Amino acid sequence: MDNRAIKKVVIDPGHGGNDPGTISNGIVEKDYTLKISEYIHNRLDELGIPNEMSRTTDETLDSNSRPSRIQSFYGNGEDVIVVSNHINAGGGDGAEVIYALRNDDTFSAKIAKELETAGQNVRKYYQRRLPSNPAKDYYYIMRDTPNNETVIVEYGFADSTGDDVSQIKNNWEELAEAVTKAIVEYAGGTYIAPSGSNYYTVKSGDSLWSISKKFGITVDELKQANNLTSNLLSIGQNLLIPTKESEATTNEYIVQKGDTLYGIANKFNTTVDNLKSINNLTTDSLSIGQVLKLPGSSTISTDTYTVKSGDSLYAIAKKYNTTVDTLKSLNNLTSNTLSIGQVLKLPGSSTTSTDTYIVKSGDTLYAIANKYNTTVDALKSLNNLTSNTLSIGQTLKIPSSSSDNVVYTVKSGDTLYGIAEEFGTTVAELTKLNNLSTTVLSIGQKLLLP
Repeated sequence: MDNRAIKKVVIDPGHGGNDPGTISNGIVEKDYTLKISEYIHNRLDELGIPNEMSRTTDETLDSNSRPSRIQSFYGNGEDVIVVSNHINAGGGDGAEVIYALRNDDTFSAKIAKELETAGQNVRKYYQRRLPSNPAKDYYYIMRDTPNNETVIVEYGFADSTGDDVSQIKNNWEELAEAVTKAIVEYAGGTYIAPSGSNYYTVKSGDSLWSISKKFGITVDELKQANNLTSNLLSIGQNLLIPTKESEATTNEYIVQKGDTLYGIANKFNTTVDNLKSINNLTTDSLSIGQVLKLPGSSTISTDTYTVKSGDSLYAIAKKYNTTVDTLKSLNNLTSNTLSIGQVLKLPGSSTTSTDTYIVKSGDTLYAIANKYNTTVDALKSLNNLTSNTLSIGQTLKIPSSSSDNVVYTVKSGDTLYGIAEEFGTTVAELTKLNNLSTTVLSIGQKLLLP
């Protein structure tokens, strides 16, 4: 591609210096916007997209110096994209994308779509007008970067009662990668997913049939995963590679970049000769995407999970009632990046069925209930508590996680009837299970589900 046709990008880490932005739940906006912006900047460099950052340190930029700095790099042309990164506040949950009055919603819609693909819910993408002059944008960053295509990306709410706080803290790299993908494709570049991701970039000569054969799936599975209505592909197109549902129970492994037979054998407690024999291999050579059969299930612990397409550490931790930090520590992971076919060790039942907990300074019943995927009412009932007051050193009994109950966090608009209908139960059963004396719910409230 002719690089002269590629749009230029300025990444703007919101706030900075003596302007920290939002501070809540251990999240300081200026720090996260800088981390996210640095990630995007490095990825754009890798992918050949010309880009600059408005600040690279904890620097104060006021409403005059920030737009001036932004336009100092590439000017005020329409071929310049400005992405201003922020963390929201106000108690909502989900991402928002705001675009300038002078632009259409093509770019913001693309960002929203990629964020949703990365696992973040998107509240809306929209324009906002200045109340005193509706012909102007509400935000100075848009008003004072004339002609540039400027968007504000709010990655989530630091004071969310939903899952935004965990996603910002644990999944910010995945969200930054989603915005990177949107920028690259909209700017006119060729997006290539980072090593170990779930995507395949179409090359010359590829067909749906050859790609599906390479990854051990069917053409229909590949089309369904990518919402394709025809068999036509374009060079540089990125395809999501689905994982077969049987992959977690049939012992197979998909070869990733950098894999060797020795490394795979070591990972699954077998030998190179055994792998070669099972797979009828005559050499030690492997190809990315190759599907290898593994020895019987006796070589793999029952407390393991095989990563599938669309998985994230946050989602897996939530599914198995553990934390992202626990999974990373148990698997010696240094980042949140996962690869399809990767086998993760899961905490043994003893780590999630803690019988007691000793109250520490700063603890609350809500925080403890949230930590152990239970409810405040369940803790109070089990410990015969008549108030929410705790004392340091107090020993609390924790409901066993061997229960089949699942915890649901109430969202805006939820009703007991709606939740009961969604999860195939009744209002009476929910009321009894959660010791409810009223049908009134509050956002963020945790309910046990049968």
